[in-house]
This record gives sequence, structure tokens and C-alpha cells, in this order.
Amino acid sequence: MSLNSNGSMRKGGKSDAILDWLQMFSGVALIIFVFMHMSLVSSVIINPDVMDKIASTYEKNYMAQIGGPILFLLFLFHFYLAARKIPFRLDGQKTIWAHAKMMKHRDTWLWIVQVVSAMLILVMGSIHMWAVLSDLPITAARSAARVQSGPWLYFYLVLAPLVIVHVVAGLYRIAVKWGFIRNAQRGKLNRFATGLAVFFICIGLATIVRFMTLNA
Repeated sequence: MSLNSNGSMRKGGKSDAILDWLQMFSGVALIIFVFMHMSLVSSVIINPDVMDKIASTYEKNYMAQIGGPILFLLFLFHFYLAARKIPFRLDGQKTIWAHAKMMKHRDTWLWIVQVVSAMLILVMGSIHMWAVLSDLPITAARSAARVQSGPWLYFYLVLAPLVIVHVVAGLYRIAVKWGFIRNAQRGKLNRFATGLAVFFICIGLATIVRFMTLNA
């Protein structure tokens, strides 16, 4: 069973199962990318030259020029798959909200957090990708200049934690939904996911601070 866009229940079929698998695989691919991306960008904390060398290696192999657009298409494809279960009509949203308050179930609220964050990431993530890919090559100095100019600091202070919360919530829900974690192990998974989120949020904020102080 799954949700229609108006919040009502409908029976799933073989095509829904295939789309669910595609949603999971695209989600896992994006989760891996986010953790790798944040790890590589955070190398600026160690030394800006380290980040420049990593970025240069990627660009020499055309991974930024080709991989960037492919990543953006994967990003849109994953959102399209996930949007099948998001109620866009007001009455559907009211139904979901009422059910969440009535059941007081943590995983239901986690799904709502994912939906809200997905909407924001769709817009903010697209802006970030455009800003980066339209200003190649990627360097620590250019990234720092962008963070230090205009509203970009506040933009990334919102986007970085938002992305981490979304992907960690996604990782948790994939593990539970597809049976990788048993019910008895949910407590451990919850603690691991919380720790992972806190760790990467701290790394993200430290990276932003480093960009703000670079060449200052």
C-alpha cells in the first residue's frame, strides 16, 4: 500500500515495486555522493591546497564537467520517484498531518521531515549546483569568495545541515523499510544515525567557518 498525491491509500503493483527499488538505489547513490562530497570539501580545513589538488584531479578527468550534469539528472530523477508519495494537494497534506499527530510515531514524523527538507533541497541544491558548475574550476579560493559574498553564508548555513538531516533520515528509513535492520536493532540504528548526523553537521559548519576565514 502507498499514498496517492491527495493523501489517500492505493494498492501498489509491480511497477510501484520497481519504482521503489529505483528510488532506493538512486537514494543510496546520492547518500554516498553527499558523504564523499562533504568529506572532500572539508579537506580545506586541513589545507586549501589539499582541496585544490582533489578538485583539480576531478576536473582533469572531466568528473566535474560530465559528472555534475549527470548528478543533477540523478537528483531530479530521485525527487521524481519520491514525489509519487508526497501529497501536494492541501486536503492530502492535512490528512497526513492529522495522522502524524494522532499516531505520534517517530518514523512518520521522520518521513515528514524528509518531505519538507526535500522540497527545500530541490530549490537550494539546484542553485548550489548552478553556482559551482558555472564557475569552474573549483578552487578553495573561489569557494571562499562565494561564501564570503552576499547572502551565501546564510544560504550554506541552512543548506548544509538540511542536506545532512535529509540523507541520514533517508539512510535510516532505507535500513528499516528494506529489512536491513530488525526491529530490535532500531535503537542502535537511531543512535548511530543521530551521531552520524551530528558529526557531519559539525564538519559542514567547520568547513563554512574555514571558508569564511580563508584569505581574511
